[in-house]
Amino acid sequence: MAQSETVERILDAAEQLFAEKGFAETSLRLITSKAGVNLAAVNYHFGSKKALIQAVFSRFLGPFCASLEKELDRRQALPEHKPELEELLELLLEQALAVKPRSGNDLSIFMRLLGLAFSQSQGHLRKYLEEVYGRVFRRYMLLVIEAAPKIPPLELFWRVHFMLGAAAFSMSGIKALRAMAENDYGVHTSTEQVMRMMVPFLAAGARADTGLTDPNLMAAQLKPRSKSGNAPAKA
Repeated sequence: MAQSETVERILDAAEQLFAEKGFAETSLRLITSKAGVNLAAVNYHFGSKKALIQAVFSRFLGPFCASLEKELDRRQALPEHKPELEELLELLLEQALAVKPRSGNDLSIFMRLLGLAFSQSQGHLRKYLEEVYGRVFRRYMLLVIEAAPKIPPLELFWRVHFMLGAAAFSMSGIKALRAMAENDYGVHTSTEQVMRMMVPFLAAGARADTGLTDPNLMAAQLKPRSKSGNAPAKA
């Protein structure tokens, strides 16, 4: 078996099992069994389970971020154009759709994994994603902040994560949700159509009036942002 084929089989198996069972519950033995390889192959190509988890994320985020960065560079050459929030959300949508799929379920699986990255204790993964992809997402978030200047930093942090949560929930279960919609309304809805329907919903939520009533939190929002606050969507 060629090395590249072995790597892809291991990544395919790991991706599916992590999405189905979670990171902690998926052992290397389960992965090697599903991939049809031995443990030595995993250790040779990845070195550790942590490195394998990181590689699973990079397989999607690598081309996604490369495409996003090219688009940000193009837009930087047009400083007179200030994109609206909807346009910035559409930008992410277009980059996600541009990633060459290996199967019809790639995006759904990745969004399920993204949700797990936040809900399970995977500090090494968040650190890795920040180190490798943080710069491009910080560039993107600067545009979001410019497009939504009235949202205080602390609340923007939460709203970005509310948006991520809504997208992760909707996309990770997109197959079942589309089937439910088709059964109830008799209309077929593509994954791309669902994603485009999310854009105005998420933008409206980002612009909504504050729901804060706690005076301490409201006061905290007025404080200057620290350097670590430049990336409210840090993974």
